[in-house]
Order: sequence, then structure tokens, then C-alpha cells
Amino acid sequence: MIAAVFDSIPAMILLTGILVGASGALLGSFLVLRGNAMLTDAISHSIVFGIIVVWLLTRQLSGPVQLIGAAATGVLTVVLTEALARSRLVKMDAAIGLVFPALFAMGVILISLYARDVHIHVDTVLLGEIGFVWLNTVTIWGQPVPVAVATLAAVLVINLAFVLGLWKELKLASFDPGLAAALGFAPAVLHYALLTLTSMTAVAAFDAVGAILFIAFVIVPPATAYLLTRRLWLMVVLSVALSVAACVAGYVLARLWNVSIAGMMASMTGLWFAAALLLAPGRGLVAQALQRRTQALDHDCRALVAHLFTHQGTPEMAEENTQRALVNHLGWSRPRARAAILRAHDRALVERQDGLLILRGKGVAEADLIFGTQGTNRG
Repeated sequence: MIAAVFDSIPAMILLTGILVGASGALLGSFLVLRGNAMLTDAISHSIVFGIIVVWLLTRQLSGPVQLIGAAATGVLTVVLTEALARSRLVKMDAAIGLVFPALFAMGVILISLYARDVHIHVDTVLLGEIGFVWLNTVTIWGQPVPVAVATLAAVLVINLAFVLGLWKELKLASFDPGLAAALGFAPAVLHYALLTLTSMTAVAAFDAVGAILFIAFVIVPPATAYLLTRRLWLMVVLSVALSVAACVAGYVLARLWNVSIAGMMASMTGLWFAAALLLAPGRGLVAQALQRRTQALDHDCRALVAHLFTHQGTPEMAEENTQRALVNHLGWSRPRARAAILRAHDRALVERQDGLLILRGKGVAEADLIFGTQGTNRG
């Protein structure tokens, strides 16, 4: 059965995407919480410089030396970016925009000068080709396994061990770096360790999926999960689950429509985010619109109570305590007036008597509260 799985091209493509998505989402959850998500974009571009430098020194295109060299370049990107930001000459976003294009450009120039005939094409680095991962294999325990799968599986194990082993420290450093430092948790060290692992994961993902899909997996699923929950453990679990779902759905649709597999997987992460942005309970756009409508109705309801209380028992009551007066005197539209009256009626604040709107006991108490608060403010 295991041999059948590794001999299946669709299974290897899906497994590669899932490994990249899970590895990226694990680290991305903490990067999003710390506000460092865009450093992922900077790292994923600038380590091209590290890849070509390591190749020039060792002539190796893969392996631990390549991972370490590229990860060192990622850390260099972060160090230079933070140094520029600390100088207060530029802000963090500008510092990112200054550092990674420079390193990326140097990497591209070195590739064009010294590696024209080597498989380090810029398009490959950015886009990758997940559909061909099954062609490059390595034998493990007598079973041919795609190199990308073996490498990404090892990276996932390392990332998972890092997150689980330092869960408490990462959680505290993400939400309160000052307290973490006071307790001796070394948040700066954790920060650079997190970004080093991000760099290593990016390098491992390059051949298979390229930088674009890697960035999508690191940023979009965690950002989507952040809209859905405020529990960190659930956010991490949802991030990984959304990445896996994007891989499966993206692969199926890519085969159906004959389009880029990696591009469709990245598009699915965007689709999940768009759905969460609209429909997330409590914080989605629809929920916020409903909250604003409810708040507006409550405000109109209080205004209605104040209006009725002002005129109740006066000679103007017959004219003012009607829906028509809300339209003519307060300038409300008929639907707005009707909605406010229904809201007040549902809350047992008003009732109709002989065609007039009359405050009930609860409505009078509400009015006393309104005018009592206003009187206090005036005083």
C-alpha cells in the first residue's frame, strides 16, 4: 500500500502541497500574530542570493549546506531590515522594500553571470512546478521517494518539534514580548529562530512550489484563521487545515480546468480568506454590518423613547406620538420609523393605544435613564 502511494503521481503532488502548506502554516501563525508576515515575502525573494552564493562556493544545488546558506541569507535580510528600521531614517515597510529587492537583484545578477547553464532559473524559484516533483526521487528504505517530499517531510518534523517544544515561550513572546524578556524567555532569540526556520522552509519549497505558493501558505491561512478564532491553538490547527483543504481543492480544480496546480492552490487560500472576511462570526463584514444595523436600531429606539417621553401627557401628544411625526418632525424615512417602532415594541418599551404610541413601564424607566444620564452630563 505504501509503495502504491509513492508510485502515484497525483498522491505525490498532493502530498508535496500538503507538506508545504502545513510547514508554512505552523510558522506563519506566529508571524501573523507578531506582525511580521511581510518579512516572509522579503525572505523568500532575498534567499535567491543565498542559493547562488552557496552554489558558487560548493557547487551544490540542494542538501543541508544549501538550506543553511539560504537560511543565513534570510536572517541577514531580517537583521538588515530591522537595523534600517531602528535607525529611524525609514519605517519598517520601507526598510523591507529597500533590503529584499537589493539582495534579490544581486542574486539574479549572479545567476545571469555565473549560472546560465545551471537549473537556478528565476522563474523556477518564483513559480516552481509542483506537477513534476515525482521526477526527481531518492531511495529511502528501498522505496523511491520524491526528493521534495523527503525534504519537506523533514522540514515539517523540525517545524512541528519547534512549535510544540517551545509552545509556551512562542505564545508569550507573540502576545507580550516585554513579559517574555522579563521571565528570561529570550524573545529575540525565538524571533530569529522562527525566521531561520521560515527561510529553511522557503528553500525546501522552492523547487516544488516556488516562492509564490510558499508565501500564500505562510500568510493567507493563518490570516484566515485569525478572523475565525482568538484561541492560539485553534488558530494554528485551522491554519494547517485550511492549507490542506486548499491543496486538495486546488489540485482537483487545476486538473478539471487544466490550469497551474500551484496557482490554483494559492487561489484557494485566497478564496478561504475572502469567505472568512465576509462570513466570519463576530468579525466578518456581514457580521459587522449586522452589528452596525443593530446599533443604529438601538440608537433610533432610544431616540423614539426620548421623543415619546418628551411629549407624553402634553397637548402635543396627539400629534407627536405617531409614526407620522417621526417622519415629518425628526426627518426619518418611513422604513426607518417603522423599524424603530417595531424594535421598541419587541423590547416592550412602547405600545399602541387609540392610534398613539404610548410608553410602557419599561419605556418610562428607559427614558428616566436617558434623561437622568443627560442631566448628570449637563451638571
